[in-house]
Amino acid sequence: MTRSRSLSVLTALLTLAVAFLVAPPPAAAAVAFTSTGVNQNGGNCVDLPDGSPANGTRLRASTCDGGAHQNLVFTPVPGAGDTYTITTRSGQCVDVHGASTADDAAIIQWPCHGGTNQQWRLTRVSVTGTDKTFQLVSAGSGKCVTPSGGSSASPTDLVQLPCSTANGRVWRLPGSTGGGTGPGTFTNPLSQHGPDPWLTYHDGYYYLATTTWNSTITMRKAATLAGLATATDQVVFRLTRPNGAGTMWAPEFHLLDGPNGKRWYFYYTAGREPYDLNTQRIHVLESAGLDPMGPYTFKADLLDPVQDNTWELDPGILRLNGRLYLLGTYYNGSQPMFIRPLSNPWTAAGTRRVLSTPTYSWETVGGAVNEGAEVLQRGGRTFIVYSASHCSTPDYKLGMLTYNGGDPLNSSSWVKSPNPVFQRSNANGVYGPGHNGFFTSPDGTEDWMVYHANDSASGGCDMNRSTRAQKFTWNADGTPDFGTPVALGVPLTSPSGE
Repeated sequence: MTRSRSLSVLTALLTLAVAFLVAPPPAAAAVAFTSTGVNQNGGNCVDLPDGSPANGTRLRASTCDGGAHQNLVFTPVPGAGDTYTITTRSGQCVDVHGASTADDAAIIQWPCHGGTNQQWRLTRVSVTGTDKTFQLVSAGSGKCVTPSGGSSASPTDLVQLPCSTANGRVWRLPGSTGGGTGPGTFTNPLSQHGPDPWLTYHDGYYYLATTTWNSTITMRKAATLAGLATATDQVVFRLTRPNGAGTMWAPEFHLLDGPNGKRWYFYYTAGREPYDLNTQRIHVLESAGLDPMGPYTFKADLLDPVQDNTWELDPGILRLNGRLYLLGTYYNGSQPMFIRPLSNPWTAAGTRRVLSTPTYSWETVGGAVNEGAEVLQRGGRTFIVYSASHCSTPDYKLGMLTYNGGDPLNSSSWVKSPNPVFQRSNANGVYGPGHNGFFTSPDGTEDWMVYHANDSASGGCDMNRSTRAQKFTWNADGTPDFGTPVALGVPLTSPSGE
């Protein structure tokens, strides 16, 4: 090899090496995701009217209701960066009518064909106080999806107009992964007015019910935890006397075996007269099928067959050793926790037995209370996590019982932890965290808790308590470690598998 040729080869190799060193790393591959599209001018959602399967159905911005007709599937266009096709519930693609480039051209659904009028660039826009906000830019026209005239009214037809960051041309996509393979995030609260929350993940959706303190039972639904914050509370049942008269609270719903197979059983507390605490009792509804949102019919008043002489609150369900039990609290000068055997999801098989009495000083702040009993099971072990002290104080908190074998109806079969397991954090501005529930991540690998809390030490027992969620872990001895309640507005990694 000649000297000049050697120099040429060396120069080429050095050039390649420098290029390799200075070349930017490849961007993370975009991944498919499912999300609602929430307009930032009015809070309405991209909506397929009535879930229509018809070609050419015009899309609109309508009040968010958590229905499948408001879910959109974003699928990356290969080799096109942050460009996606968007499909509606019917499986058709979001489309600029006639591949028009004109202002006010209609946004419709149409059978997918891969044209640029069915391709959408997600252009990130920073919006104070929220995240995952984008313009939806047509690859064919370069214009943005917006409600006609930038209207915040519901419903309003969708059109394309020149892009800007105003007049309804910015959308929040709560299910977005950020254009890459990384996990999404969410921030608390999930409901600004959501005391006594119960949250379940089932068949691709999160379902959340909270106290309404009126004669309606409501539930919200979303494909992501973040999506619950903007989902609409839908009425799933209206109470009538004597099974509820203006004071529905502490709801829970469980998928249990009944005579017609598995059904959702919805437990709640309500008075027989409006706002009459003396008549508060536990009641139960039954679903017609496997949809957590019903429809429901009234099933029974879950009264104590022997001691129906005082109010009972805060229903919880325990399944242990092949038996079914109801947990709750009642009044006898203080508020002990009770357990009652059930013969089926709506029928008592015996009278209540005291399971736990508030005795520790941290259980008696503002009133001696053990309530809101919730079951947590893992690795063959069973725990009951309950709320202690009075909810009017910032020291409302969580305690725990551990099952040590024997008859679950005997208090001696349970050991109470001497210290609270979850309590206020002055540093994080979280007061009175309590009345919790548990759920698992969509892929079943993570354990999560939902609870309510106040953001002020002067907050009380009213509807201003907000719903919050956070992941928890496990100690080496097999007991749960709930950590410290997280401050509002802190971005948290979404549950695994969303």
